[in-house]
Amino acid sequence: MTTRAPAVEARQLIKTYPGDVTALNGMDLTVEPGTVFGLLGPNGAGKSSTVKILTTLARPDSGSATVAGHDVLRHPDRVRRAIGVVAQNSGADPVATGRENLRLQGRLHGLTGADLDRRVAGLLDRFTLADAANRQVKGYSGGMRRRLDVALGLVHRPQVLFLDEPTTGLDPEARGAMWDEIGRLAGEEGLTILLTTHYLEEADRLAERVAIVDRGRVVVEGTPDALKGELRGDAVHLELRATVGEAGRTLLKGALGGLPGVHEVVVDGHRASVRADDGAAAMPTLLGALERAGVGVAAATVARPSLDDVYLRYTGRRYTQTDELVLAGGER
Repeated sequence: MTTRAPAVEARQLIKTYPGDVTALNGMDLTVEPGTVFGLLGPNGAGKSSTVKILTTLARPDSGSATVAGHDVLRHPDRVRRAIGVVAQNSGADPVATGRENLRLQGRLHGLTGADLDRRVAGLLDRFTLADAANRQVKGYSGGMRRRLDVALGLVHRPQVLFLDEPTTGLDPEARGAMWDEIGRLAGEEGLTILLTTHYLEEADRLAERVAIVDRGRVVVEGTPDALKGELRGDAVHLELRATVGEAGRTLLKGALGGLPGVHEVVVDGHRASVRADDGAAAMPTLLGALERAGVGVAAATVARPSLDDVYLRYTGRRYTQTDELVLAGGER
C-alpha cells in the first residue's frame, strides 16, 4: 500500500519580528492531500505568518516546511507553481475588468490562446461573474471581489489552495455564498485547501480537520466533531456582575469545582465557565454556590460543546476575549 506524502508539512517553525515579537513559536502542521484543513485562531495568533512562510512570501528564523512535496526554502519556484493563494487583501487590479484580471493571471502562468479563453470563461461562469466580466473591478461588491480573488487563485489549476481569512469583511449573505463555493471546490476539484480563519462557525462548517493556534503554536488538532466530543456534558457560561481578582478566582474554582457533576472550571475576569454532566440540572446548584460566595450573576447560558469551548479548554481563555486583547494591543 502506497502512502501519499502530506500536501503541506511544517516542523518547528520559528518567526520573530522587530521589537522581539514572536509570531511563530514552534509551529507544527501536517495537511493530507485532498482535504480542507482549517487553521483556527484569533487575530495575532500566527496564522498569517504561517501562510506567508508556506507560500514563500517570508522566511522562518528556523524550522522547515514543504508544500506539494517541495521545500519552501530550497525550491520556492516549484512551490509557487504548485499553489494558489487568496490573501486577506484583494490582489485584483481595480481599474482592470474581471476578465482582464483573469487573462493576465493566466498568461503569467503560461496559458495562451484557446486554453486561456476556455479557462477564463469557465471561471467566470463558476463564480457567477460572467455578467460583470467586462466591468472594472473597482465597481464590484465585496462578495464579487472575493469570488474573483478565488478565481484568480485557481487559474493555473493548483495542487494546494491557500485561503487566508477568505470571508473577512463580507456580509452574512456573501459569507454564506463563499462557504458554499469552498465546499464545492473541495468536493468537485479534489483540491487540498488550507483555510485560515478566526470565525469559529466557518472552521466548524468547512474544515475536515482543524488546528487551533494560540501564540504561534498549535495547541490541539483534530476533526471538529472529535474535538467537541472530548468535552463531556454541557458548557455552562456565567457572566458575573463584578470582576474577580486572583483570590476570588481561587475561591470560585474551589467552590464550583467541588460540586457534583461539575468539572473544568475556568474563571477569568467577570466570566466563569464550567463543564457539567447536565447543565440544566446543575444550574441551580451553581447559582447557589456563587450566591453563598457573595458573587452576583448577571447572565447564565447552557449549551452543547462548541469550538469556543475547545479553545477555552486548551488555552484557559475564551476565544472572543483573546480577540478583544489583540484589538486592544494586548497581544500580537
